[in-house]
Amino acid sequence: MSCPSDNAAAIDQSSFWDSGNLHWDKHRIGWAIAGGTSALTVIISIFSVLGHCRNYTNRDQQRQIIRILYMPPVYAVISFLSYRYFRDYTYYSLVEVVYEAITMSAFLLLLIEYVADSATGHKAENAIARKDKRPLLMPFCCFRYRPTKAYFMYSVKWSVLQYVVIRPAVSIAGIVTQALNVLCESEGFNVHYANVYLEAIDFVSISIALYGLLLFYSLTKDELVGRRPLAKFLSIKLIVMFTFYQSFVFSALSDRVLKATDYWTTTNIADGLNALAICIEMIFFSAFMMWAFTSNEYKRKAGTPATSIWRPLWDSINYSDFAVEIFGSLRFFMSASSAAKVDNRRVDFGEAFGIEGHTGNKLRKPRRTGTNGSTIDLQPYSQ
Repeated sequence: MSCPSDNAAAIDQSSFWDSGNLHWDKHRIGWAIAGGTSALTVIISIFSVLGHCRNYTNRDQQRQIIRILYMPPVYAVISFLSYRYFRDYTYYSLVEVVYEAITMSAFLLLLIEYVADSATGHKAENAIARKDKRPLLMPFCCFRYRPTKAYFMYSVKWSVLQYVVIRPAVSIAGIVTQALNVLCESEGFNVHYANVYLEAIDFVSISIALYGLLLFYSLTKDELVGRRPLAKFLSIKLIVMFTFYQSFVFSALSDRVLKATDYWTTTNIADGLNALAICIEMIFFSAFMMWAFTSNEYKRKAGTPATSIWRPLWDSINYSDFAVEIFGSLRFFMSASSAAKVDNRRVDFGEAFGIEGHTGNKLRKPRRTGTNGSTIDLQPYSQ
């Protein structure tokens, strides 16, 4: 079933410059505001990124920070383009949300690096080795998990990193179905179109990612003291919340408050207002991120020359570390004999996941030799 077009049949043929003068209608005023605010966001973000590039003293942490700092300018520039070329708004919006997955994954790896800093051997696993068994977060608080199990870090990483695989796949599917005119976002959750199914997949995937991120944060919040973890997390999630809820509000106003024009349908106007609002908001979020992810924490020592900006920039767009973590977790889950080691010995899948009744779940009973040469089992150690 082909969905109805969101665009008006008539196309505005005039240009921004009309007969040597600015053509100042409402659309072009918005065009100028979107362009100006996007440019300001890019400038603020450049200063933030350059601060880390010139003081690139902790590669593992700062490559993730730079990736996160890209979020406001990416959203601002793509929103400006979606406002300017509003008839192709859906394509731009599908590309824009992909960077949310990258940002969330980068934030998790940054938290892991922060925790590893407080542990012996620079391993996050050592920092959580003293954590006791505890209940999961809502709504699964009736279940308990043990952070010291081999599966925990793999599960947390995969819960977030799966989104960096699924979200681009959903966007690609959305672009294809939009080109085939069967996506139909304006029809909401109509089961006859592809949008409802792609939204369902995305909802499940991002819910799992957020749950894993919050679970790790709640477990390691003591190790993250002094790192402004809440401010860092809010600087990311508020962008997502603002863009989602204001899109919902503008869509709800379509055909009620918003009225169509010769060249703009109510859907175009709702999308355009959302894009314009994002461009303006990103100024404040880029400034917030400059404070939350300050480069002052990584100031090089006096007399040390500034680092070249090219290595940090390359590290920030080289996602090989994502691939290593993704495939490492997949290998763990899909292999009957885990590649992970516990106490320098290999553990199989049953032992790693603490399956009840598995012989590896209990530490081996200590024994002593009796007077007649027989072995006697002593009281087993508690796990």
